[in-house]
Amino acid sequence: MTLTLLIAPSGFKESLLPWQAAEHMADGARRALPHARIIQAPVVDGGEGFTEGLVHATGGSLRTVDVSGPVGQRLQARLGFLGEAPGTPTTAVVEVAAAAGLRWVPADRRNPLHTCSRGVGELIRAALDAGARRILLGCGDSGINDGGAGMAQALGARLLDARGNAIAPGAAGLLQLAHIDLSGLDARLHRTQLDAAVNWQNQLLGPRGVARVHGPQKGATTTQVAEMEVALHNFARHLHRATGMDVSRQPGSGASGGLGAGFCALLGGRLHPRYEVVMQYLDLDRLMDRCHLVLTAEGQLDDQTPRGKVPAEVARRAKQRGLPVIAVAGALGPGADSNHAAGIDAYTSTLREPCSLDDAFRQAGPWLADATEQALRMVAIGMGLSTAPAAPAVVRSPDATVVV
Repeated sequence: MTLTLLIAPSGFKESLLPWQAAEHMADGARRALPHARIIQAPVVDGGEGFTEGLVHATGGSLRTVDVSGPVGQRLQARLGFLGEAPGTPTTAVVEVAAAAGLRWVPADRRNPLHTCSRGVGELIRAALDAGARRILLGCGDSGINDGGAGMAQALGARLLDARGNAIAPGAAGLLQLAHIDLSGLDARLHRTQLDAAVNWQNQLLGPRGVARVHGPQKGATTTQVAEMEVALHNFARHLHRATGMDVSRQPGSGASGGLGAGFCALLGGRLHPRYEVVMQYLDLDRLMDRCHLVLTAEGQLDDQTPRGKVPAEVARRAKQRGLPVIAVAGALGPGADSNHAAGIDAYTSTLREPCSLDDAFRQAGPWLADATEQALRMVAIGMGLSTAPAAPAVVRSPDATVVV
């Protein structure tokens, strides 16, 4: 029997996109099990790589748009269009991370009280200008916590303080929000289907609210987290007053620093569990039916992984087929062992020695390949498989002998 491996990683935030991670893992797998059949199936989840992943899966196209970055800088962001049958309404793919991702926030400016989602609105406007009749928004890997206020402002919404002035960018501005005026919102939004792929576990407010759970990951101090929670409470109150919608505990409303709430309440969009969206374009389930062992990966495996992250979703689907799952992580965080209950049978880290975060990012690919190789060498021992290199195949032709 030829062992078939399915490699289905997420990306490693700020260092590897999903397909880059898959290629490095495949390199390590080939070194450990040269006779194995390897299938690469990188998984996008709404974060970095969402646009390119869906465009690639559908044979679509990409274009570059000049937009505002999360700290006000100018960025070149990718906007995608799905490859669809002739006559099908044009679907544009917009990725929050492309215009407001954490990777675009310099390390010395990581204060989500002041980072802004305006560039996401500019990408949506560019999609409308290009004739999109449907916009598919991917939420994840953001460096913002402004509830999508900047996004809505870029599309014509007016968010005002008590004196009638536009609020400042970022969550800090939401502390001063006193009135929302939607009369100038881009009218094309009402004629466009707006869908967002979100982590269904992320709520705007409450004990598991986005400020508390993800604020520290974006550089917020304990004091700043408390300020952001107050700001988002005020935002939710004014959203309810302006639209009649209570998004405070709605599933997915906390996606991308609360942008899910603004997308839904201010733009009239619909939120969807991200894997319901992604798996329409990826063939993961069919590929699992053809394999014996599944490998997945992400930047950090911890107690957040079972709450909608790629390795947990891959493991859930693998367990429906009785397949064993190994996860490789850039780092192991608090509660990593909770992933056993999520279907991950074994996990390991890529880190081999104490190092700086910059070094970990720089060496992410080679170290991921090495960790995958060592994990699979252990599997090979347990299965009694050979890890010796395959003998070169000799292909004879009338005029030459070629070793491949």
